[in-house]
Amino acid sequence: MADIYLYADETGNLDCDGEGKQGASAYFGFGTAVFDHDHGAELWNGLRLRAELERKGLNLPRGFHAINDSHVTRNEMFEVIAQQAPRIDTTFLLKANARDCIRQRGQMHLYKMAWYLHVKYVAPLVAGPADRLFVIAGSFGTRSRQTQAREALSDVCVQLDREIVLCVWEASSSWGLQVADYALWAVHRNLLGKDCRWYGTAVRPTLGSTFTPWGMPEPPGT
Repeated sequence: MADIYLYADETGNLDCDGEGKQGASAYFGFGTAVFDHDHGAELWNGLRLRAELERKGLNLPRGFHAINDSHVTRNEMFEVIAQQAPRIDTTFLLKANARDCIRQRGQMHLYKMAWYLHVKYVAPLVAGPADRLFVIAGSFGTRSRQTQAREALSDVCVQLDREIVLCVWEASSSWGLQVADYALWAVHRNLLGKDCRWYGTAVRPTLGSTFTPWGMPEPPGT
């Protein structure tokens, strides 16, 4: 029996009709970083990086967040991720291709659908029947939205034939969640054809899957 730690972060907004709106995303999806061993050293190295950057004058009261961090900080962070080499998996749902029945059931149904498609594939690959799988998911939104999200996560987890311990934590409290955020950010940029110099060196070597069950946008001009 082994303890497996799966850290999960989400990307994109949940509005299926938001295409063209400022801040709207083409995809909603999940990314996970898996550590299949006692990773105390990795947690310590994450804390040490954060403290060292503070020593250099960078204030990180809530830890690392790829979309907001500077180029220099991303360099440092991705270097550590490359060294730690967790397994990365991602699932992206192209919202424009969502069926009417999914749109009608609301935003949290889309959230639950993305989580179901992701974890039902990843969990059996990273944890055996005798293992304990600790699922650490990042919290988000208002208190009401957090409650709905936890219920959705929990409902999916109990459907799986694994012993799963669900933890819903603030991303700022967890190095693993910040690793998942960075990895998901890099894969997302690569999927969209945007430049991401760190994808090839820090993420792709341990990328287990990039799943797009609802397809991908057609290239411009087609």
